[in-house]
Amino acid sequence: MLLDSASLYFRAYYGVPDSLRSPQGEPVNAVRGLLDFIARLVHDHRPDHLVACMDADWRPQWRVDLIPSYKTHRVAEAAVDGEEEVPDTLAPQVPVIEHVLDALGIARIGSPGYEADDVIGTLTARAKGPVQIVTGDRDLFQLVDDARQITVLYPVKGMGNLQLTDDALLLEKYGVHGSQYADMAALRGDPSDGLPGVKGIGEKTAAQLIHEYGDLAAIRAAALDPASKLTPARRRNLVEGSPYLDAAPTVVRVATDAPLPDFDPTLPREPLDPMT
Repeated sequence: MLLDSASLYFRAYYGVPDSLRSPQGEPVNAVRGLLDFIARLVHDHRPDHLVACMDADWRPQWRVDLIPSYKTHRVAEAAVDGEEEVPDTLAPQVPVIEHVLDALGIARIGSPGYEADDVIGTLTARAKGPVQIVTGDRDLFQLVDDARQITVLYPVKGMGNLQLTDDALLLEKYGVHGSQYADMAALRGDPSDGLPGVKGIGEKTAAQLIHEYGDLAAIRAAALDPASKLTPARRRNLVEGSPYLDAAPTVVRVATDAPLPDFDPTLPREPLDPMT
């Protein structure tokens, strides 16, 4: 089981009242919410292995070099070194979360120059058995693969319910397979990540194009073919969007080759440091 830690502690922060405080009066709502959530995951799903995947770099320069608008709006106006804007009462809880995960003996893994998504993508690529990815980020739907038993547990309505996302659900909800999701996302764009998408193409149109042509490469080839079924306006928008489409797939797709340290993913039966 792989946890997209940042997306989960953000959800925990907004899902638990900030009136929850430590004896010293410090806010611990994200800490408590995340730990309660992890405890429920372990109870309900009984994983043998559990890895908390971390953002060593939430906005990698290699992605920014390809699309400069990538996550630009999330950069705090007065931030140092381009740090992500984080609510004032959440920021001091992040080191506490990391410390508690370490004390529990839960593997906490990041990779310099990569996001948690890339760590998850790399561990998923290496996995020899079933994988459950727990995330509030739809971008990771691209990793869903029924043949390899890779599914996503996606929190809906806060942290209370988890949607089991497999290929059947993706086909029902989005009209694409997991292997096609990244191409659809590139076409559609994502304002929350600073990805503009192609003019005139929203989620439904992107899914329809993927359904008709199979993948982004075939759609782009059709845009250059006057005899294709694409309307002139659609062909024009795709051609004009070529510079974006040249870069977007690399930005949208999670890395599967991030360098990772050696670690033990085994979920411990007892806390590593029970006194913490």
